[in-house]
Amino acid sequence: MSHAEQRPPLPPFTRDSAVQKVRMAEDGWNSRDPERVALAYTADSRWRNRNEFPVGREQIRAFLAGKWQREQEYRLIKELWAFTDNRIAVRFAYEWHDANGQWFRSYGNENWEFDEHGLMRERHASINDLAIREQDRLFHWPQGSRPDGYPSLSELGL
Repeated sequence: MSHAEQRPPLPPFTRDSAVQKVRMAEDGWNSRDPERVALAYTADSRWRNRNEFPVGREQIRAFLAGKWQREQEYRLIKELWAFTDNRIAVRFAYEWHDANGQWFRSYGNENWEFDEHGLMRERHASINDLAIREQDRLFHWPQGSRPDGYPSLSELGL
């Protein structure tokens, strides 16, 4: 495997490397770039995302492209929940609106398993959507990565 196919930090994870991995995933997803994000997964990665089960990078790319077309002005915060040698559990929340302008806050948990190269080979996500008013939004940064120092989920009381 080429160096380009490695995604440090590599397992086994420490608390610091797990936190770093979670932030890197958050930043990737906040880019809303399906091509970039798909490269963090193994070529045969398996997902469960709500009621969809994409397998492999091509299906993941297509899934993400559709997601970010539907979920407009997407902003995400992830937080480490637990970790072991090659697994990480996170909780997350993200805000977005649909084509009609209805805002949502989506809450969820993910379980990740990584290969020895730091690529995610399994992702299991459970997600719930809550309709919110625009004035109840909490994630107010320009599209892209959450700025350093912006409150975490815990700091926001989520």
